Amino acid sequence: MASLQYLWNNRTKFKWFSKSFFKCWAKRLLTFFELIKYNKRRKKLINDGAIIAETAEIGIAIINGRKNNLSVGDFSTIGRAEIALHDKVTIGSYVCINDGVVILSASHDVLDPLWRHKKAPIFIGDFAWIATNAIILPGVTIGKGAVVGAGAVVSKNVNDYAIVIGNPAKEITKKRSDILNYNPCEFLATNNAWLK
Repeated sequence: MASLQYLWNNRTKFKWFSKSFFKCWAKRLLTFFELIKYNKRRKKLINDGAIIAETAEIGIAIINGRKNNLSVGDFSTIGRAEIALHDKVTIGSYVCINDGVVILSASHDVLDPLWRHKKAPIFIGDFAWIATNAIILPGVTIGKGAVVGAGAVVSKNVNDYAIVIGNPAKEITKKRSDILNYNPCEFLATNNAWLK
């Protein structure tokens, strides 16, 4: 969830004792423990060296490796994903990473007789959408506004606003609009309780 401070400073205010006031505070109380749990997870990642924007949403993700290799931009959301931080993983702003996504910044070199690790940074551009169960492999750049389809395995760079699907991921002829203006975090119940 967004940081407690951000939610408090930007909370919607209603006239005291109005119907909206009670409804709003009931939602806030019902989601409060979830909010605390998610903020503790965020704080631990930041204390371990990750750079996470105040408005970014970090779900129940498994994030292994050196936390200072992780950077997450404003209003990005990470669901129940798995991220291996052997190298830098940079996630832009307004990015949506769905449940089941695996982001691997290292692998073994199958052509190496010693089967050594090879690692490379991953960059995910603003407004990108990584759909359920997609896998992003080392050294990949996902362009601005790009979509990685559900279950796709991405081993090569994805162009801005491109849509890729399959294993291995291939670009389809359809392109995404290059005018994007949405916030993937606004759909989360805890944020709605405070901000709407």
